[in-house]
Amino acid sequence: MSKRDELIGKYAGDIRDKLGVEPDMDLLRKVTIGCGPSIYNNDAETVAASDEAELDRIRKNYLMKKLGLPDGPALMEGVHAVIDRYGRSNRSKYRAVVYYLLCQHFKKQSVYA
Repeated sequence: MSKRDELIGKYAGDIRDKLGVEPDMDLLRKVTIGCGPSIYNNDAETVAASDEAELDRIRKNYLMKKLGLPDGPALMEGVHAVIDRYGRSNRSKYRAVVYYLLCQHFKKQSVYA
C-alpha cells in the first residue's frame, strides 16, 4: 500500500469517526490527489481553523481557483459551516477532508469528474 493510499484511508476513517458518514471514496481520492505534496507535510496536511488568513487562502485558492466559485460572503460562510461540522475543538482538521467537505457543501463534485 502506498503512502498516499494510507493517508486516504486515514482521512476516510476521520470522516467516519468524526462526522458519522460513509465517505465517497472516489471523490476523497481525487480531492486528496488534488492536494498535491501538502498531504505529506505534517504542518500543511492540517488546516488551522482559528487562523483567518489560512481560511482566506482556502477561499481564494481552493473555492475560487479550483472549484471556480464566484467571490462573495457565501464562500466564507461555507468554510465556517464545514469547520463547524468537522468540529472546531478537533485539533487535527485534515486539509483533504476539509476540501472534500467543501466540495460537497458547494455541490462541485463535477470538478473532479
